[in-house]
Order: sequence, then C-alpha cells, then structure tokens
Amino acid sequence: MLDQIHWLAAVTVLGVLEQAYFLLQVIYARRLFGISPPKTSGPPEFERIFRAQVNSSEYFPIFLAVLWQAGLFFHQGLAAALGLLYLYARYCYFMGYKASSSERLAPIYFSAGVLWILIAVSALGILCFFLSHYVGLNIFQRLTA
Repeated sequence: MLDQIHWLAAVTVLGVLEQAYFLLQVIYARRLFGISPPKTSGPPEFERIFRAQVNSSEYFPIFLAVLWQAGLFFHQGLAAALGLLYLYARYCYFMGYKASSSERLAPIYFSAGVLWILIAVSALGILCFFLSHYVGLNIFQRLTA
C-alpha cells in the first residue's frame, strides 16, 4: 500500500513545509514593520506578504484534496509531478507578490491551471473507477486494446 502513495505523501510534506515557510515570512514581516497581531494592515510591503500567505493558505486544502484524489484514482506519478509544479508555481507567486503585486499574476494563473488539471484528472479517475466498479466498463483497458 505505501508504495502506492509515497510520492503523494512526499509532495504533501513539501506543501506543508512551504506553507510553514510562508507563515514564517509573515512573522518576520510583522517584526520588521512593527505590525502586531491581530492587525493585518500596514505598509504595502507587509500587506503583500500577508495577502500572499493568506491566499496560498486558502487554496492549500483544495490542492491537497485533488492531489490525493488524482493520485489514488488516476496515477500517483502524474499527480505528484503536477503537485510539484503547483508548489513551485505557488512559491513563484509568493515571491512575486512579495516584490510587487503585478509580479504575482503569471504564477497565479499558472498555479490555477495546474490546479484545474489536477481537478480534471481527479474527476476522470473517479469516473473511471465508478464505471469499472459499478458498470463493469474499464475505459483504460478498452483504450489500450
């Protein structure tokens, strides 16, 4: 069983570490700009870092759900590769947003595209499972025959 999920688990850990890094960047920015919690406003430099972290955190549960669904129902390797692409795009988004609000756009569009691909792969894998399990129709077997 573990050999079927080890790549998904590794990407999950990397994602958690990335989220922790983003959080640490907010803590550092709070100290740098003298912004005490619960305040969320301050200089534009702080607000960009804060928004980048919050935006990334908002999408993280969606990413985890579709990463695991795509890996379990479609293909672990493809899901893990897409997961790594997503995490890299999110890192680029965070660093771009930290520098300037306009530099966040290309990475956010790319990461959204990767997320949509993960959603599609998840849905396709689940659909194929249902068709195979409940209808007896194995689409992948028919495509390779």
